[in-house]
Amino acid sequence: MILSAVYGCNKTNSSESVKTEQTSAQKSPKTKVVTTFLPVYLFTKAVAGDVADVDILVKPGTEVHEYQGTPANVKAIATANVLVKNGLGLEGFLTDTVKNAQNTKLVEIDASKGIKAINGISPIEEIAKAEKDHNHEHAEGNPHVWLDPVLAKQQVINIRDGLIAVDAGNKSTYEANAAAYIKELESLNNEFQQTLQKTPNCTFITFHDAFPYIAKRYNLKQSAVVEIPEDQLSPTDIQKVVNAVKKYKVKALFSEPGVDNKLFTSLSKDLNLTLRPLDSLENGETDPEYYFKAMKSNLQTLATACK
Repeated sequence: MILSAVYGCNKTNSSESVKTEQTSAQKSPKTKVVTTFLPVYLFTKAVAGDVADVDILVKPGTEVHEYQGTPANVKAIATANVLVKNGLGLEGFLTDTVKNAQNTKLVEIDASKGIKAINGISPIEEIAKAEKDHNHEHAEGNPHVWLDPVLAKQQVINIRDGLIAVDAGNKSTYEANAAAYIKELESLNNEFQQTLQKTPNCTFITFHDAFPYIAKRYNLKQSAVVEIPEDQLSPTDIQKVVNAVKKYKVKALFSEPGVDNKLFTSLSKDLNLTLRPLDSLENGETDPEYYFKAMKSNLQTLATACK
């Protein structure tokens, strides 16, 4: 009876120990990750899945190029384990925001690490003197690398490796999630290659210098970027736009989706060009699969415009 009592006691203690360990594991906080803006969030969320908490600093639809950090951003970074940014000088607001957060343990992941940026691919046509804030000068090169599926793959790899370095316990999950997303990116690249090889050297003009990487990857030509300030243009300025576009004899004219600009519509009629939307993915849904939805829509737009 004494032996039985001792055994029973040991068994109970052992059982309680296992339960305590399980409870402790369950209560272990997830890695807290903050990302800068939508494309970076999509890639990070795809890699992290449910094993890390992923948030976004610049809400979709907010202009990231001139964004100013907020107290809410400072608070989010102050309590985060990881900050993921696009890099290439795009997120100018981060320097002061991170400094103000005073988070000495914060790990920063540069999603564009190892990617060679390009710049000066297209001439800039300044129609009127633009406000300083609207003149997007990128000293480190054009930052819109996420719009090239091949470079997006490198960004996913950088994010994967960065998360594993911080949270090795979830390495297998990060690797599996990244591999699945990369497979989709490779399929998307193949789709772009097969479709756009039918229209080589297609020339186009945009009002946002976001697409030189797509042009370079798929043998298209972004002939120029027409910079139009947001304030009212004079009839002379409008004629300058028309002349600038005519000068390049382009096949396509692209604007941002959802931009209701009567000037662009008028221009397309004057130039006998259909104005089509080309998405830079700075606005949209927060589901990681949205990247493929938007990019396939871009592919259809390019294929139609370049015929």
